[in-house]
Amino acid sequence: MRITDIRETAIPLKSTLANSSFNFSEMTTSVVAVITDVMRDGKKVCGFAFNSTGRYACGAQMRARFIPRILNAETKSLLNEAGDNFDPEKILAVMMRNEKAGGHSERSVAIGTIEVAVWDAVAKIEGKPLHRVLAERYNGGKVVDKVFCYVGGGWYAPGKATQDLQDEMRRHLDTGYTMVKMKVGGAPLAEDMSRIEAVKAIIGNRGELAVDANCKFSRDEAITYAKAMSRYKLRWYEEPCDPLDFATLAEISDAYDGALSTGENLFSTQDVENLVCFGSLRAERGDVIQVDPPQAYGIVQYARTLDMLARHGWPRSGLFPHGGNQMSLAIAAGFGLGGAESYPGVFGPFAGFADDAKLENGYLSLSDRPGIGFEGQAGLYKIMRELAGI
Repeated sequence: MRITDIRETAIPLKSTLANSSFNFSEMTTSVVAVITDVMRDGKKVCGFAFNSTGRYACGAQMRARFIPRILNAETKSLLNEAGDNFDPEKILAVMMRNEKAGGHSERSVAIGTIEVAVWDAVAKIEGKPLHRVLAERYNGGKVVDKVFCYVGGGWYAPGKATQDLQDEMRRHLDTGYTMVKMKVGGAPLAEDMSRIEAVKAIIGNRGELAVDANCKFSRDEAITYAKAMSRYKLRWYEEPCDPLDFATLAEISDAYDGALSTGENLFSTQDVENLVCFGSLRAERGDVIQVDPPQAYGIVQYARTLDMLARHGWPRSGLFPHGGNQMSLAIAAGFGLGGAESYPGVFGPFAGFADDAKLENGYLSLSDRPGIGFEGQAGLYKIMRELAGI
């Protein structure tokens, strides 16, 4: 049993959508295939993953350091004790050899993407969906068949009017979502408040609204928005500032009469612990941590982060991983988190879930396909098959 090859390719997203800070016209993502010599149903087992949207492709690091370390490692050093499957924790340790302590953000996306692809292969070898494998290892065997899922939208786009924003959110509600999220900070304050009021008007009592500022604001801007939005009773105010600016985040927390959400731009367990200790986030008021597992060293390190948060009294229900994709859905389900994000109709084949997934009253059904379940996404799986040469 061995990994015979690991391949990466960069794919452009080709999107004109924008958040408060930038558009996605230059954005790329790395697709990874971990190819093994293990056979299932007459085919080689291949594990797949991609670095979730919002992070540029990082294949140069993979090819220069992390892929060679895995392929050059002694085969037995990558296997579990029984020798019947790969061990993601051991593979993570191999990738981390000769890496400088503390250099998290420089490498975590590349490492995490490969590690998640390894997990896809591990679950396929076991013949189980990844969420079941994770539940058995990390959540006391509590396997679920559906996950709460909210929809991220409300992007800025050329020519997009308030009526278009309302129509977009109405479609999401009609599809079955009970929580929607929209962007703020890409327009003047008065215009953004008008946009919020327009969306609130069509939501009514059908669901909840959250907003996302994508870390754009300075201290004064973030607090001005916090005070202006308090009356709207939003589900959360996301990424109001740089999540490592703990002093500013604490001031925003004091100024805002509602829940905050942040953490998708943190890449280590230490960063998340500092966020909780010094950023004044409070689980009891509904604050949310949104670490993106595929980007923060992968699933093994995410489990360590959850253990750390448990020591600080942070419940798993207060975690919603960033990234509206099949990977984050499986991770949210497997660890028993508060829910997952969704990006329907955005970022081409890299957004959304299995083509046959069912959404009802805000909950998304889970696939029984072995692994992460990319096989249920026809467009994305075609790209992955071509990469792997299968």
